[in-house]
Amino acid sequence: MDSERKRRTGRGGRAAGLVAAALAGVTAAAGATPAVAAEEAPGAPGISAAWTTGAKNGVGTSATTDSKVWHTLGQGVLNEVYYPQLDVPNVQDMQYVVSDGEGFTELERDATEQRVELPDSRSLRYRQINTDEDGRYRITKTYVTDPQRSVLMVRTRFEVLRGGPLQLYALYNPSLNGSGTGDTGATSEGTLVASDGEVASALAASSGFSAATSGYSGTSSDGYQDLAEDDRLDAEYNRAADPGNLVQTARIPVDDDTEFTLALGFGADRAAARSAAESSLNSGYAAKRDEYDSGWHDYLSSLREPPESVTSRGLTTQYNVAAMTLKSQEDKTRRGAFVASTSIPWGEAKNADDCCTPGYHLVWSRDLYHTATAALALGDRDAANRALDYLLDVQWNEDGSFPQNTWLDGEPHWQSLQLDEVAYPIVLAHELGRTGDAEWAKLKKSADFIVDNGPSTPQERWEEEGGYSPSTIAAEIAGLVTAADMARQHGDEQAAQRYLDTADEWQRKVEDWTFTTSGPHGDGEYYQRVDDDGNPNNGHELCLNNGGGCHDERAIVDAGFLELVRLGVKPADAPSVRGSLAEMDAQLRVRTPNGPGWYRYNHDGYGEGAGGEPYTGEGVGRLWPLLTGERGEYELAAGGSAGTHLETMARMANEGYLIPEQVWDRESGNGFAFGEGTGSATPLAWSMSQFVRLARNMDAGENVETPDVVAERYAR
Repeated sequence: MDSERKRRTGRGGRAAGLVAAALAGVTAAAGATPAVAAEEAPGAPGISAAWTTGAKNGVGTSATTDSKVWHTLGQGVLNEVYYPQLDVPNVQDMQYVVSDGEGFTELERDATEQRVELPDSRSLRYRQINTDEDGRYRITKTYVTDPQRSVLMVRTRFEVLRGGPLQLYALYNPSLNGSGTGDTGATSEGTLVASDGEVASALAASSGFSAATSGYSGTSSDGYQDLAEDDRLDAEYNRAADPGNLVQTARIPVDDDTEFTLALGFGADRAAARSAAESSLNSGYAAKRDEYDSGWHDYLSSLREPPESVTSRGLTTQYNVAAMTLKSQEDKTRRGAFVASTSIPWGEAKNADDCCTPGYHLVWSRDLYHTATAALALGDRDAANRALDYLLDVQWNEDGSFPQNTWLDGEPHWQSLQLDEVAYPIVLAHELGRTGDAEWAKLKKSADFIVDNGPSTPQERWEEEGGYSPSTIAAEIAGLVTAADMARQHGDEQAAQRYLDTADEWQRKVEDWTFTTSGPHGDGEYYQRVDDDGNPNNGHELCLNNGGGCHDERAIVDAGFLELVRLGVKPADAPSVRGSLAEMDAQLRVRTPNGPGWYRYNHDGYGEGAGGEPYTGEGVGRLWPLLTGERGEYELAAGGSAGTHLETMARMANEGYLIPEQVWDRESGNGFAFGEGTGSATPLAWSMSQFVRLARNMDAGENVETPDVVAERYAR
C-alpha cells in the first residue's frame, strides 16, 4: 500500500444485471450506515504511488497461452498483477478491510497472522489464510486465473470467529499500464472499472457489492481513508475522471460465515475487462479451478519424472514448484521471453508514478541461458528452443552482441555490455544442436565479437565492474570452443582455428590475468573477483558499487572462478581452483540455520540497509542461494556429494516453495529470519533453475550442462 495508507491502519450474482441489482439493493452488513452517493471524486491526483516488496510467496498464471495475466502474492495479500505481457505490472495490491462499523477498521495485511498453502502440490494454486491477531475473524483466499480469459479469480471465505457483526470491504489499488498515477475509474453496471491507456481492469463479485466507490489514494475520496476516519464508508463516488493514483473500494455483503468469488478482469478497454470478469463469474469458480489445476497437471506429466535426488529427500513438491514457476516466467505473447523474476526488488521503496519502474520483469540472456538449461534438465526441450529463438530473433544485435537486458519487445533497458551474455547463447545453441545455417549466420558474428572485444569485459556477471573476470572468461572460452565446433560443421576451418587459438590462449592466461599470488587473504594465492588490467598483483584500487567502498582489488573475491570448472575450462582439481576455495569460504561463507550460504563477493552493498530498510542504492549484500547450488555443482565435478547444497536451497525457499535471490545473513531481526528470504527478488528464475539443474545433475553424477567439446579439450 502507499506509505500514507500504511500509517493509518487500524483504530482501537454473476451476470451484470445481478451485480447491478446487488449494488442498488443489497443492504450493508448489519450496523452499516448507507453512504452518500456523489458523482465526481475530489482529490486528484492523490499521493505518490509505490510498488510492493519483491518477497513474493506465491506466483500464478494458467498453463495456457490464452490467459495473459500473472499474479503475485506477498504479505498476506495480492500484489503486482501483470497483463498483457510480463513486463507490464498493473496492480499495486488488493486486499480486504474489516470493520465493525463503530470501533475498529483494519487492513488484513497489517492486522492478521498469515500463512500460505499449496492445496495441490502439482498446481500453482496458492491459498492465503489470514487470521486476525485479536481472534475476531479469519479470511481464506484461493487464487486461480481463468485459463481461457485474462481474469484472476479469488475464492474467499470470511469467518467471524467472535463478536460481530463485521463488515468486509475489498480494497483495490490499481497501477495500470506500468504506472500508478495515470488511472481513472468508475462504477459501471455494478462493477468497479478502471483504465490507463490500452489497459483496463474490472473488479466484480459473485455476491455483488453493496457499496462501491472510486477515489484518489491518501485523500478524502480514498475509501480506506473514509473508513479509517469513523469506521464507516460515508461517501460513494461514481467516478474518478481525472488521472491519478486511483483506489477503489467495495463493500461485500457478509454474515458470520460467507463464501464468494472476486473476479479481476483485464482488457484493452473497460467494456472488455468487465465482460471478461462477468464471463468468468458465470462459468463458476469450481469449474475454473479444475481447469486451471488440470493444465498444470498435464504440464508436469509432460516432463521427466522427478529425479531420485529429490524424491529420496522429500523434495518433490519443491522440485515441481520450481518447474512450474520457471514455466510461469515465460511471456505468452513473446514466446521464449523468460523474465528474471515477476517481482520488483524492494518495490515498496520505488516510486511508481510514471512508467516504467525497472524491476526484474526484463530478459537477461545470462538468466535466460540458466532457465533454458534447467528446462532441458526438466525435459522441456521446446521451452529451451523457444528461449534460443527469442535470443536470436529478438535480442541479437547485427554486430553479434547481445544487450545487457531488454524489455520483452527487445528494446534495451540498461545499456552496458557483458561478454558472458554474448557467449551463453552460443553455448546454448550448441547444447540444443541448433547449428544450422540460420543460427550459424548469427552466432558466427557473436563468436567474432568475443574474439575482437574480449577477454576483458565492460561488466562481469554481477553487472557492476569491468575488467578480467574468471566467470566471464570461462563463458567466453566455452562460447568460442562450441563456436569452433559449429564452424567445422559448416566447413569453415579458418574460423574454427581462430576461435580455438583464442580460446586456448585465454585458457592458458586466465590465471595470469586473475589469480593473485600476493593477496591479503589466506596464503595470498587465489582467484580475484575481477582485475582491471590483467595484472592481479599490482594492487590497484577497486571501488565497488552500492556503497561497498574502495579496496585493493586483490582483497575482493567471489565464486566466479567455479564457472571455469562448470563450463569445462579447468578440471575440478586444478591447483588454482582448489587453492582458492579456502579464501573464498573464509570471506564469503555463512553457516545459516538452513545450511551454508555465500555472498556474491565481500563488501557487497546490494541488499537491505544495516537496519533492514529497503535497498535504495546503498546497503549490505546478503547471501545468494544460487551460489549454494553452484558450489554443489563444483562438488559434483570434484567427485563429491551435493546433497547438503540441494537440501539447503530447499530450506531457503519460503512457505510457497519459492527460492529467493537473497536470504538474511545474520541473527534474525529487523523483520527477517536468519537464512530466509529478504525483500529482494522472490522467486528468482536463476535460483529456481539452479535447484532443478543441481537435482538432475546429482542423479547423473555429473554436470550435464557442461559442454563436452570444452571439457574434452581442457578438463578431461
